[in-house]
Amino acid sequence: MYLLEANIGAGKTTFLRLIQERLPEIAVIFEPVHNWQGQVYGQSILSSFYQDPHRWAYTMETLAMACRVQEHLVEQENPNPFRLMERSIYSGHYVFATNGYHNGFLSELEWQIYLEWFKFLVTGRCKAPQGFIYMRTTPEIAFERIKKRDREAEKTISIEYIRQIHECHENFLIKKQGLLAELIDVPVLVLDCNEEFETNPQQFDAHAREISAFLQLGQSGQSPKTHASLHLK
Repeated sequence: MYLLEANIGAGKTTFLRLIQERLPEIAVIFEPVHNWQGQVYGQSILSSFYQDPHRWAYTMETLAMACRVQEHLVEQENPNPFRLMERSIYSGHYVFATNGYHNGFLSELEWQIYLEWFKFLVTGRCKAPQGFIYMRTTPEIAFERIKKRDREAEKTISIEYIRQIHECHENFLIKKQGLLAELIDVPVLVLDCNEEFETNPQQFDAHAREISAFLQLGQSGQSPKTHASLHLK
């Protein structure tokens, strides 16, 4: 199992749909956003979080963690190694929940309860992925894409928040700060996704070739710790 990580607005879902078309041998697992974007619980918890993060951060992060753990436990038992999952329990923790805590959206008590759940649900139960694929974009480009797609739940997102989420991704996937021991040596393929790829087949095909090579290399046991395809400018 491989995990696709990226900032809000990077284009993960579009990217995965193109992967399905270009690399049909890769099974794609989309993020279960309906659990927090739709009406599963009678309201859009994501919208509530963006409007009032101090009230809804703990609810949002614990729900997302529960959904992602369930998904991870199912997928890690699948014998097919060529599976690519959109976001993960790890970015949920090291990026979104951690950023919420640092911003004061979660109280100290809520953070400690969240950490207890994370340790109980993840440590020793969830197997580390075979690799991460990081769709790296500048915060400014991610923010422009957010504005362009104009989703109702995202109308209150600020560029400052996107910059914070970008920095958390960098700490998580590039610097590997404070990670669980089993994640330190998991290889990371870094794709420069600043260039438009949805309407540029040549650009997307370049990404697809690198992903295919990365997955094949992973099965040979020769993956480097980090493989940066292009450098972020």
